[in-house]
Amino acid sequence: MSARSARYSHTFWHDLPLVPLRDTLLALQWLGAIFGSCVVVRGCRSSIAWRSHAYRLAWLACLIAVLLVIGLIDLEGPLRLMHLLRLVLVVLCGVGAVFGIAYTVLAGALIGRFFARTTAEPTSFPPVTVVKPLHGHEWTLLSNLSSFCQQDYPGPLQFLFGVHDSEDPALQTVEQLRLLHPEAHITVVVDARLYGPNRKMSNILNMLPEAQHDVLVFADSDVSVGPSYLRNVVGELQKPGVGLVTCVYRGQPDPGFWPRLSAKATNYQFLPGVVTGLALGMARPCFGQTIAMRRETLERIGGFAQFVHHLAEDHAIGEAVRMIGEKVAIPPFTVSHACVETSATKLIAHELRWSRTIRIIDPVGHLGSALMHPLAFAVLAVVLSGGAAWTWSLAAMALLARLALKVQSDHALRQARRDLWLLPFWDIVSFSIFVASFFSTRVIWRGFSFKVDGNGLLSPVQDE
Repeated sequence: MSARSARYSHTFWHDLPLVPLRDTLLALQWLGAIFGSCVVVRGCRSSIAWRSHAYRLAWLACLIAVLLVIGLIDLEGPLRLMHLLRLVLVVLCGVGAVFGIAYTVLAGALIGRFFARTTAEPTSFPPVTVVKPLHGHEWTLLSNLSSFCQQDYPGPLQFLFGVHDSEDPALQTVEQLRLLHPEAHITVVVDARLYGPNRKMSNILNMLPEAQHDVLVFADSDVSVGPSYLRNVVGELQKPGVGLVTCVYRGQPDPGFWPRLSAKATNYQFLPGVVTGLALGMARPCFGQTIAMRRETLERIGGFAQFVHHLAEDHAIGEAVRMIGEKVAIPPFTVSHACVETSATKLIAHELRWSRTIRIIDPVGHLGSALMHPLAFAVLAVVLSGGAAWTWSLAAMALLARLALKVQSDHALRQARRDLWLLPFWDIVSFSIFVASFFSTRVIWRGFSFKVDGNGLLSPVQDE
């Protein structure tokens, strides 16, 4: 900050007239009293109540900001106000970068600890039905499905696949799978019935009557797993009090630039964020890449029909299991999730859908995920400060912290280190998507457009 700016800042606060300030503070106190009377809910700890509180807090913050801006324009005039606001933004971006660097260093330490834990071995090998809803052709679909047929699991296995359309090209892949694994017990369901806008859940509801076993493992079609996957999942499910097992996942890109960029989002933002949230007791995840549960648990939560209107049905299933007093366990290994976005448009649409989903089901956590973007905050500080020396140092530290996290994540995941240069590029793109997620509740999913309400429920909208 220049000497002139410092003198100006001191004079501004020293000369602030008391009467307009008093009027502004009285108005804020009045708003706070109204707000407080609206949000006090005795003993309420439901996620809906917390979302409601978060939205009201956001509105209150906006009202406070508007009143302060009006008051400052009255006192100092628009030019001096713009100068002050720029200084404030520089400080905020600097603080965001510092806290983001601290988060990044912490995440790098925690991700190694998470995967260093031992996996669970089952005490018995009950029969398992693997339920996989399918839709369309995917580059790695055959290898993904084959990985489930190559399990080191001595118990009986049923592989249950389902589609809505008898012409779905995924059925050809299932026939290839039969040829590759003639010993596999494969069941296919073709049923066009829909029960709500979540087509995946409708597909699963059509399939469930054909499930023969009491241990059910639901996994998305774009997931591939290692040979010990079912052993470890069943072993985790057999632990006392566990009602559901889910798995974190890494990105496995299809060929091409955009899939590689998509994998960066999964491996170096999503995955460290989940591990850090779990270690700090701030995350309650459940991922559709794996949901393993007993039929008894499924019946106790009331079945899956209640989730056909949810965008994040996996999160809702996890919360339903917790509500009946059972645990959601996350073992210390990953499954692989295929990153298939072949263009910038598809990648941004996918990331926006994900980001808006998190914002709706966990608004406070979504706001806190700003700490995943230290490099973007540091770059903004450089730009807004006119290239102040300290901001360049901050940007260098942020870049080094992010690159170190990538190296630590690659080591924990036992994968090759490549495409270092893509990480800072993706960090800036990702921050732009994060900001854009606050400006709409519209998402595009499998070619259909939906609005998402405050409870995470989908309603179809017509494209103009």
